[in-house]
Parts: sequence; structure tokens; C-alpha cells
Amino acid sequence: MAAITAGMVAELRGKTDAPMMECKKALTEADGDMVKAEEILRVKLGNKASKAATRIAAEGIVAISISADGKQGAIIEVNSETDFVAKNDEFISLANGSAALVADKNPGDVSELSALAMGEGTVESTRSALVGKIGENMSIRRFARFEAKGKLVPYIHGGSKVGVLVDVVGGDEQLGKDLAMHIAASKPKSLDSSGVSAELLDTERRIAIEKAREAGKPEEMLEKIAEGTVQKYLKDVTLLGQVFVKAADGKQTIEQLLKSKGASVAGFTLFVVGEGIEKKVDDFAAEVAAQAAAAAAKK
Repeated sequence: MAAITAGMVAELRGKTDAPMMECKKALTEADGDMVKAEEILRVKLGNKASKAATRIAAEGIVAISISADGKQGAIIEVNSETDFVAKNDEFISLANGSAALVADKNPGDVSELSALAMGEGTVESTRSALVGKIGENMSIRRFARFEAKGKLVPYIHGGSKVGVLVDVVGGDEQLGKDLAMHIAASKPKSLDSSGVSAELLDTERRIAIEKAREAGKPEEMLEKIAEGTVQKYLKDVTLLGQVFVKAADGKQTIEQLLKSKGASVAGFTLFVVGEGIEKKVDDFAAEVAAQAAAAAAKK
């Protein structure tokens, strides 16, 4: 049996917002396996246990660059340590310039982008110089580049904290704007069910079965209940299955909206600044106490 430490309990609590004792019980049941413990809490507590998965945990901005004809473009996330630096003009210029280079030069990864010419040097030398000038670390985290089948539509929200680039085939300008805003608001994981991993679906199915079993449902009904849960999940996380945020009847899906306009979506990318990055939270009181204890020990 793995030893369950206070640090492990605190980490699981930070991920799930579940009560401390529930976290400890889940870790004990999972023999210290953090992923399994999180699943156990989701079975017991529902989706409350996974809300921290969407928590913004780092600063920075999303920048977008699109060609004049809307056929070529890129979206990029550049991170900083603080929101103050994320509003710095030179930092914003670095992000915008990097997005333009991605769209124009099509680098294969961040390393190739960093080696491209920018100003009097490269992207990397520009970044390094800015780090030295401001005194805060910053990094290019990720980017995506599009060669559009239709026309690229951008959307930036929340002080450049959320960015969307969507390739819309057909329709009009208003449809493109509506789709981009919907993606920013509803945060689909993929265009349709083919983009959702089998592993993720297996997890949802397994959790649904355990929840139904704990609710006393007959064993012969569990698979059917799980399949219904998975189908509902797919509607919630795929763009085409989601209900359009501006639907007058509250029922029209994106797929139905596109069909009514004779349009389609060839693809999209959604970046949320800091998504999935664990940000260190300093405990000032604990730090002061530790410093006081260290000073006392020297006497």
C-alpha cells in the first residue's frame, strides 16, 4: 500500500476542489495513483471533480495573423509570468510578429520558429533580449497554421486570453463571426466525434457505469446507460453536436445551423492561455513562517 502524504492530498484537492477527506479516501482506494483517484472522485462527486481541468494557470496572450485573402493564417500562444508583462507593448509585438512568421514561413515547431529572422536577430534572440530587459521569463508555447479550404475567421476574447481561428466554407461574414464566438464560449474539443480519443470515451463510459452501479441500477442496464452518457458527452464536446449559443429556440445545433446556411467547417483551433499549465501558488504566510523559523534556528 502506497503511503498517502499530505502533499498528495493537497495536489488532488487542487485538481478537483473535492473535500480533503474525500481526496485522502480516493488516494487510499487508488493506492496512490493520482489519475485513478481523480476518476474515483468523479464517480462519487460528478463533474465538480474535474472543473479545475479548465482553470487558467499561466499568463500571456493569444495572437492571430491572417493573409489579406483569408486563405492562410496562424494562431499562437506566448506565455509570461505575470499579466502585467502580458500587456507590455514589446511582449505583444513579439507575439504578433511570431504569429505572422508562422503564417508566412510555416515552421515545423517552436524550435524552427525560434530560429527564424526577426528584427536585427532571430525570434529567440528577440525573446531573450526582452527577458533580460523586463526581468521576467516568457516563452512561445504552441501554434497552429492553416491553409484554408474556405475562409479563415479569427476571434480574440478576454484581453487576448482566448483565441479562435476557424476555417469556414461557404456562408457569410456573420456566420463566420458567430461560429468563432460560439467556439470561444463553448470550447468544443473537436469538430465531430472522430476527433475525440477512444481513451477519453472509455473513461467517460467507465465512470458512467460505476455511477449507475452505485445508484443501484441493474447490471444488464449498465452498458445501455453508459452508451447514452457517452452520446450526450459527444454532443457536449463536439462543435457540430453543440447547441448554438445564439439559437433562438435553444435547440438548434451547430450542424443544423451550418446546413441551413449551406456551409461547413473545415477545421478550427481554440487556444486558452495557460490551459493545462500548473502554476505555482505561493503561500506568503508559510514563506514568512519558514523564514522566521530559519532565523531562529541560527541563533
